[in-house]
Amino acid sequence: MGANMTNPKPEMHIVDHVLYPGAELRWPASVLWRDGEPEVRKIMIADIWESLAQGVDDFRAMPTHVFFACIIYPVVGIVLARLLFGYELLPLIYPMAAGFALLGPLVAIGLYELSRRRELGLDISPARALDVLHRPGIGAIWRLGIVLAAIFVGWLYTANLIHTQIFGGEASSPSQFWNQLTTTAKGTQLIIVGNVVGFVFALVVLVISVVSFPMLVDRDVSAATAVRTSVRAAIENPVPVALWGLIVAIGLLLGTVPFLVGLAIVLPILGHATWHLYRQLVEPQTPR
Repeated sequence: MGANMTNPKPEMHIVDHVLYPGAELRWPASVLWRDGEPEVRKIMIADIWESLAQGVDDFRAMPTHVFFACIIYPVVGIVLARLLFGYELLPLIYPMAAGFALLGPLVAIGLYELSRRRELGLDISPARALDVLHRPGIGAIWRLGIVLAAIFVGWLYTANLIHTQIFGGEASSPSQFWNQLTTTAKGTQLIIVGNVVGFVFALVVLVISVVSFPMLVDRDVSAATAVRTSVRAAIENPVPVALWGLIVAIGLLLGTVPFLVGLAIVLPILGHATWHLYRQLVEPQTPR
């Protein structure tokens, strides 16, 4: 018998410590890596544009704008109706609209499923988007979705707190609120502080979800595995992932004009593109 019958320790696919860009703290690799977890690829800026182009191509092949219009307009109607009975929600209109991006990765799971099916040559009729509810990872998807929902609620609470601290919480009419926002020093302070804090929330969601939800649609892994893989993908590709976050932000901004009509097109394209970005960032289980 050999002197050493134990199996050698599996080779690590990440350095012993990961150095965050611009930081002096080193974190143990075990925080972000477990043996046997999906491998992350290094990608280029061109891969981001390729993923976006593939998202446009998927949208042309599988137009889902009617579905998203059915989601967007009832929500808008509820908010506007609420405004008719009082102005308490007025300071939260922008945070709610901007915060929709925090829930986007969850809302788009049906689009990931359609892109997955198209890639495999399967039926891509719109009803097949609901097949995502039968994927092995659906339980993990809901658990991670609860995390995003909690972040979204936390953002709204924080935005309301910022408004209360700056303006004192008094209600105002739409015209008064607009004048306060655009012609006073407090309004400028609210815009700056609100957007800086909102950026932090958005950055957290981007890092933990850039590939996690598509991965849970694609593979039977835990939510923790998906999040760790997403974080590693963001760390390994800070510039491309930052560009992707910027594209999402600009796309959502443009989609709100006029009257949110553009979101019925922008959201499906971004959803399909997110699937292809996941395929770029994470090594597939089988050859593509």
